[in-house]
Amino acid sequence: QVQLVESGGGLVQAGGSLRLSCAASGRTVNSYTMGWFRQAPGKERAFVAAITWGGSTTTYADSVKGRFTISRDSAKNTVYLQMNSLKPEDTAVYYCAAKITILREYRYWGQGTQVTVSS
Repeated sequence: QVQLVESGGGLVQAGGSLRLSCAASGRTVNSYTMGWFRQAPGKERAFVAAITWGGSTTTYADSVKGRFTISRDSAKNTVYLQMNSLKPEDTAVYYCAAKITILREYRYWGQGTQVTVSS
């Protein structure tokens, strides 16, 4: 129904920046919320940020506030995660996800992209 493809991950030194992209295809509606999650080795998947597709409301995890920015380009059906001042603890596989805004659960998930931050 909805396909999500992440890109932009890689290896970066602490203090550096990366921008992740999430391209959406298939069924998309204005009521969808797009989110970013991450999962570090040996840890549970954690919420990072979210943005409404039809609106401009954004939400961030406390751990990334002031460093990460989520944005969208409706014409390209793409959501971005700008990551600045990266720390080694940001190292994880980052996943793009989508859900109907009024629902709690994210229904669609991408394959993930690896972000590694070295000291």
